[in-house]
Amino acid sequence: SPCLNSTHKKNNLWTRQILLCAAGIFVNKHCCCYLVDRPKLAENYTEDTWLKLRDAVGAIQNSTSIKYNLEELYQAVENLCSYKVSPTLYKQLRQVCEDHVQLTESLDNLSFLKRMNRCWQDHCRQTIMIRSIFLFLDRTYVLQNSLLPSIWDTGLELFRTHIVNDSAVQKRTVDGILEQIELERTGETVDRSLLRSLLGMLSDLQVYKDSFEERFLIETNRLYAAEGQLLMQERDVPEYLHHVARRLEEENDRIMSYLDQSTQKPLISCVEKQLLGEHMTAILQKGLSTLLDENRVTELALLYQLFSKVKGGLPTLLQFWRDYIKSFGGKIVCTPEKDKDMVQDLLDFKDKMDNVAQSCFTRNEGFINAMKEAFETFINKRPNKPAELIAKYVDSKLRAGNKEATEEELERILDKIMIIFRFIHGKDVFEAFYKKDLAKRLLVGKSASVDAEKSMLSKLKHECGAAFTSKLEGMFKDMELSKDIMIQFKQYMQNQSEPSNIELTVNILTMGYWPSYTPMEVHLPLEMVKLQEVFKLFYLGKHSGRKLQWQPTLGHAVLKAEFKEGKKELQVSLFQTLVLLMFNEGEEFSVEDIRTATGIEEGELRRTLQSLACGKARVLNKNPRGKDVEDGDRFNFNNDFKHKLFRIKINQIQMKETVEEQVSTTERVFQDRQYQIDAAVVRIMKMRKTLSHNLLVSELYNQLKFPVKPGDLKKRIESLIDRDYMERDKETPNQYHYVA
Repeated sequence: SPCLNSTHKKNNLWTRQILLCAAGIFVNKHCCCYLVDRPKLAENYTEDTWLKLRDAVGAIQNSTSIKYNLEELYQAVENLCSYKVSPTLYKQLRQVCEDHVQLTESLDNLSFLKRMNRCWQDHCRQTIMIRSIFLFLDRTYVLQNSLLPSIWDTGLELFRTHIVNDSAVQKRTVDGILEQIELERTGETVDRSLLRSLLGMLSDLQVYKDSFEERFLIETNRLYAAEGQLLMQERDVPEYLHHVARRLEEENDRIMSYLDQSTQKPLISCVEKQLLGEHMTAILQKGLSTLLDENRVTELALLYQLFSKVKGGLPTLLQFWRDYIKSFGGKIVCTPEKDKDMVQDLLDFKDKMDNVAQSCFTRNEGFINAMKEAFETFINKRPNKPAELIAKYVDSKLRAGNKEATEEELERILDKIMIIFRFIHGKDVFEAFYKKDLAKRLLVGKSASVDAEKSMLSKLKHECGAAFTSKLEGMFKDMELSKDIMIQFKQYMQNQSEPSNIELTVNILTMGYWPSYTPMEVHLPLEMVKLQEVFKLFYLGKHSGRKLQWQPTLGHAVLKAEFKEGKKELQVSLFQTLVLLMFNEGEEFSVEDIRTATGIEEGELRRTLQSLACGKARVLNKNPRGKDVEDGDRFNFNNDFKHKLFRIKINQIQMKETVEEQVSTTERVFQDRQYQIDAAVVRIMKMRKTLSHNLLVSELYNQLKFPVKPGDLKKRIESLIDRDYMERDKETPNQYHYVA
């Protein structure tokens, strides 16, 4: 039969049936009936095939075994679709699935959640199996009709409509999930895989945000608001910060484990707001000072890290940090009882704050600038004193005998001091005291290291300019020139007919470079006076027109002395020398005798006698014994003096830097400032010719490098008007004119 050679696929069930029918008709000579009987045959076939498919779907839904081969079922669907019954097939499949979807409620929440999860898992598995059988329908008819949902989407839609969107079911599901999360937050163990599956279900069904997330965030907000209030009262700040960090870590872990990623931002923001944002000021007021006082670096780093997450957190922290530095530093500077340790305390405090800014605040530029501003504010609360004490601190470090530090350590100390020095407004006060101490170190040979001295000078020059250090550099030049002069003087003395037994060393000091010293007339031995005259003759012969003024207060000498124990050398000041030399002429002298013979000023004499008779090296005996020198005391040479060293240095009793000395130094600074103000006023007026009072004061503040009060400026302006450097405008008294 020609029909048997048809091009239809032989493995197609539909094709085979048509071929058989066609063959039978051909034999019975009813060929024309072939096309007429086809619908009837197809209708019978479709009904049978659908019944078979429905049974298979039912078996899948009931989790029983399928009677038919899956490939055969797939083929049946393909055949039905080829016969163009896809719309009917799609509707019937949807109806069967819809009839099956249902949920039986359990008793408690956890059992209900497990039942819901099992129902969801079964539904997904069943939908996947059904879709695999009806894949041809899904990829042809459904794909070509954009308004129809896919078989998978249909399954989700049916589950959402008939189960999740049921208000009672949805409420109970969300309540159960929230209950489990709350239990976990209180420390209990929960089934995270169950929560992950159920929340994944809500997300897949596109009801996660509306049904769960909103309520979840409300509950979270409520929980952490109450927890924050309670723990802020019960716990100290370090413990509270660690608790907040732990809570944030837990919530991030929940997001990774079972919450949807879209929840991360609002959830973390909620926790940060309730545990940090609402308590920022309270946390800082309660604990920042303690953390900084105790140098709790770990907690400070955690505090910065947490506050950086909250809106307005870092600006608030910065303000409290600035206030703390001002307060703590103000106590260091403004407590006179602590003046002795002020500079070391400032250096330690600066190191501590630098470490906090670097290791805890990630070198944040804002915090570093706030620290500098705070230091500058508090260190200038007490005018002049910090500058004076910094100069003395530098002196203590650069003085010979300071064995605390190596050269490298000394250099580091000087660098740190320069940082503190930068904050001082009255740098001229520092210069005055530094110059006075430097002079002592250079003249008495007490400088620990010339390299260290020059290094400090270089730092000051770099910081304040060449004008600031010009006089200090001049002092070093004088010392170097003095060495050259003394070499020449020794050669000169060798050519003298009467060489002296005394070896004289003279330092020639330029008056403008060095501090001013009060002249003191003392009675020198004749040999010393002769030697002075020889040097004067020598020096003026080389430098005519100059005037020499001797300063005995700065002199020192080495004396040879004989005791019962043997010969010793005594390294003493010139005043001590004059006192000791008297005992070559007699055995015992009163205070009045010594004063008359030496001409030393009374206060200086008492300190000198005290150093010789009441100190560690007592080369004189005082009668009666005692620590202080009184008018009636008498002194004799201590022939029994013993000491393990051959050369003994007898230190002069230092006046605790006398109030007069401090006042005089400060007065000199004040006088210098007046000259600088006068010069600045004249300079400005000469350039501007006419200027109002306010503009003149403003210009002065810009030019002057030291703090000055408006009242002081007004006095200097009045002084210049009196001296006819400038005059007031006759019509406008607030206006000034320069007088040429």
